[in-house]
Amino acid sequence: MRIFSADHVLPVSSPPFKNGAVAVDGPVIAAVGTREEITGLYPGAPHENFGEAAILPGFVNCHSHLEITALRGFLDSVEDDFRTWLLKLNTTRNEKLSEKDIEIAAVAGAIEGARAGVTCFGDVGRYGKAGLEALKAVGVRGVLFQETEFSPDNRTATDDFEKLKEKFLAMREQETDLVKVGLSPHSPYTVSRKLFEGIAEFSIAENVKLSIHAAESVDEDALVRKGEGFFVEVYKKFGVEWEVPRCSSIEFLWQTGILEAKPLLVHCVTASDDDIDLIVRSASSIAHCPKSNAKFGHGFAPFEQILDRGIPVGLGSDSVASNNTCDLLEEARFAALAARNRLGRRRFVSAAEILEAATLGGAKALGLGDEIGSLDAGKQADIAVVSLANIAQQPVNDVHAALVFASNARDVVMTMVSGEEIFSKGRATKWGEFDLEDEIRRIQDHLS
Repeated sequence: MRIFSADHVLPVSSPPFKNGAVAVDGPVIAAVGTREEITGLYPGAPHENFGEAAILPGFVNCHSHLEITALRGFLDSVEDDFRTWLLKLNTTRNEKLSEKDIEIAAVAGAIEGARAGVTCFGDVGRYGKAGLEALKAVGVRGVLFQETEFSPDNRTATDDFEKLKEKFLAMREQETDLVKVGLSPHSPYTVSRKLFEGIAEFSIAENVKLSIHAAESVDEDALVRKGEGFFVEVYKKFGVEWEVPRCSSIEFLWQTGILEAKPLLVHCVTASDDDIDLIVRSASSIAHCPKSNAKFGHGFAPFEQILDRGIPVGLGSDSVASNNTCDLLEEARFAALAARNRLGRRRFVSAAEILEAATLGGAKALGLGDEIGSLDAGKQADIAVVSLANIAQQPVNDVHAALVFASNARDVVMTMVSGEEIFSKGRATKWGEFDLEDEIRRIQDHLS
């Protein structure tokens, strides 16, 4: 038994404790309460007091692409044209990055997350094994979603599915208690209707988690509704026969049966009221990535409406190639400001609601809400400790506001997953970081 205490403890599932404490027994939380209560329950237990700090559930980054961490800033010059950005990304990943480069990048991304208090990732990878091994090596919990290749043509759907299934089954053998494997049919415009239908049937039969980029932009909406612009020239270039759904992206996913598998829908910027009705009806969840969406100029998802409809929603950083940082506190701040400033907003979103999305909301969105996301007895001891001692955070009149509006990843002092410290005293404990920076610079030199 160990006790961790601080000036503030935020269970998220219940009101904060001032001068609070958390008792950890092996991989699980034994008790949460005031410092006096917890030390009274376990008088002989080792006790670490973080003082001017907040102890809260570890952050859940429910949408990332760790394998392209080495491309941070590399694509910024073309991000005004999302099609060009996607094509340059795929060309660079396929032609300039070696398997070793991708593995190193994924580890660097996982460490960045651990240093930022992230205890769980919903990571999407075209080279899925790299992300899977990175999460395991750094000690972070997660779901690795193996992404589809570019496969929008019904004529190749059978072969596309068999290749995807082979990758998935091979990776599933490498699952651990902390890291599981799912599938990510990339998007409504890069996956054929027939392939979506096959993945839906497989996912439901085998209880496989899914994650899908959907309703990400106005350009995507015009493409799937009318077959106009965006990827039309790409289809022609590669001789692809793509079937125009002639409906919204969310309705298309409903038609294919994918929503029956309760997927994690990423972005949902252009989701209409009817789309949200379908998401609610199917019990699907949403990964909200406001910084990435804003950086591309795609707009903002109707976050407060998603919350008010009871849809499980978490925050995602997306890749650092599109966001540039994996910082869930910064993402939370931006999410709050964007929601409050969005044209057509219906109400103000509170700091407490945003913090819940960064923790318990993300856990629920990944289907892990019974295991992580809040500080409750019996749940896994996935914990982040954020220092509040900086003058820029003082005074702490409202701990939720102090975390969301005055803190960032650099204030995180400890990250714990399943009772094991994976970041402490300024370093990742399961991986030597020193050579990693040199490796990332080597990859940068190779790209330039």
